[in-house]
Amino acid sequence: MAPDTDEKTTPRVVLVTGASTFLGGNLVARLAANPDIEKVLAVDSRVPGKALLRRMGRAEFLRLDIRRPAIAKTIAAHEVDTVVHAATSVMDLAAHSAAIKEFNVVGAMQVCAACQRSPSVKRLVLRSTAMVYGSSSKDPAYFSEGDRAVREPRNGYGRDLLDVEGYARGLARRRPDIDVTIARYQAILGPRMQTRMGAYLSTPVVPTVLGYQPRLQFLHEEDALASLERITLGAPAGTYNIAADGVITLTQAIRRAGRIELPVPSGLVTPIVGVFADVRSARLRSSQMDWVTYGRVLDNTRMRTELGFEPRFTTSETVDDFIERGASDMLISPQRWHDLEQRVVSAAHQLL
Repeated sequence: MAPDTDEKTTPRVVLVTGASTFLGGNLVARLAANPDIEKVLAVDSRVPGKALLRRMGRAEFLRLDIRRPAIAKTIAAHEVDTVVHAATSVMDLAAHSAAIKEFNVVGAMQVCAACQRSPSVKRLVLRSTAMVYGSSSKDPAYFSEGDRAVREPRNGYGRDLLDVEGYARGLARRRPDIDVTIARYQAILGPRMQTRMGAYLSTPVVPTVLGYQPRLQFLHEEDALASLERITLGAPAGTYNIAADGVITLTQAIRRAGRIELPVPSGLVTPIVGVFADVRSARLRSSQMDWVTYGRVLDNTRMRTELGFEPRFTTSETVDDFIERGASDMLISPQRWHDLEQRVVSAAHQLL
C-alpha cells in the first residue's frame, strides 16, 4: 500500500533542477498545478521551450548554472525544503563528453553542498539511472537495489551517476535530518522523449551483436514522470529501482517495430547505425554497446512495496506505444515477420 502524503510530507517550496529536460520540465508543470505546494522553482542554464514554459504555469523559472554557488543562494533565499536534482544528463542524445561529466559531477557536488548548508532543506530527490549496475555476461537475472555492478562502469553516464550517488549518500550521513531518495531509472522510452535507444530502434536496419540476445526492460516516459512526482510528494528515504514489469529481447523489440535486424560483429554496430541514421542521435557508446550485448533487468519489488508505485505500462506495452505514436512507419509488420518465420520453418522441415 502506498504511504499517505499529508501535510507533514507534502513539500512547501520545491526546487527542480534540469527544468528544460522532459522529466524536469514536466515535473515542474505537475507540481505547479498542485495547490498544496506553496512555491515551485524551476532551475536550468537553458531556457525551456515556449510550450513547456506555458505548462509550468505559476512556477518561477530561474536561469542558473548549478555548478556555481548561486544555487546555494537561491535555496537559502527561498527557504526551499525539497530539492529534486533532475538535471543529471543520462538520457539525452548528446554523446558523453568531458563537459557533460563536469556538469553531472560538479553540478551534483554543488547541489549537495548547498543542501548541506541549508537549514530549510528536508528532502533531496536524485534522478539516477540503471546504468550504475553496468552490463556484463555475469550479471544476475534481476538487479536489486543492494546489488553492486559485476563490472562497474569505468566511464560514461554510469560512472558519473555512481559518483553522484556517492555525494548524495554522503549528504545523508552528514545531515541525517535530510531524507535522501535515489531513483534508479531503467531505460526510458516513449513517443515524446528523445533518447538514444529510441533513435536506435527507429533506424530502418538495426545492427545487433552477432551471437547475443540481450534481455531488455523499458520504462514508459509517463511512468517515469509519475514516479518522480510520487517521490517528490513524499516517499521514504532510500534507493529505488524504477522499472516496468516484463522483459523483451532485442530481436522482439526490433521486429515489433517493423525493422530489419542485422547481426554483425560488435565492432561494426556503431558504424552501421551511422549509415542508416543521423550519427549524433543514434550512435551507441561503450556503455550502451554493453547493454545491447548483455542486457540488464531490474527487480522492481521495492518500488511497489515501499514506494507504493505501480507503472501503467509493461515493458512490451511501452515498446508498442513508442512504435504506435513515436517511431516512423514500419518496414515489415509483425504479421509479415511471423509469416516469414513460418515459411522458413516449413522449408527446413521439408529439407529434413
